[in-house]
Amino acid sequence: MDQYRRIQTGKKGDILMVLFKDKKILDDTVLDEIRAELTQFIGKASGPDMLLDFSGVEFMSSAMLGLLGQLHRKISAGKGRLRMCGIRPEIFQVFKLTNLDKLFSIHKDAPAALATFT
Repeated sequence: MDQYRRIQTGKKGDILMVLFKDKKILDDTVLDEIRAELTQFIGKASGPDMLLDFSGVEFMSSAMLGLLGQLHRKISAGKGRLRMCGIRPEIFQVFKLTNLDKLFSIHKDAPAALATFT
């Protein structure tokens, strides 16, 4: 398993799992590192499906939403499916306000999200 600075990665069967390590994803430096690490992780990946776990994230910038949109397009283009879980209610409100809750498949926790891949 690779160790990244901003994300913790793993696999459950063919599903790539990403847990964000930062409580706050706000500044551009952190975002750039997350983007680079996700790109590197996806580049090594065999399976196209991915679960993003936000359970440790307390705040995130709107720029992170843009990054999630790019990631969604990249995974969809590779015929993969993207799921998210562990999003706090206050962050989920931002997803709702921007209608991203309709674009993304968002679940309560990792087991619930993983169940939707079958």
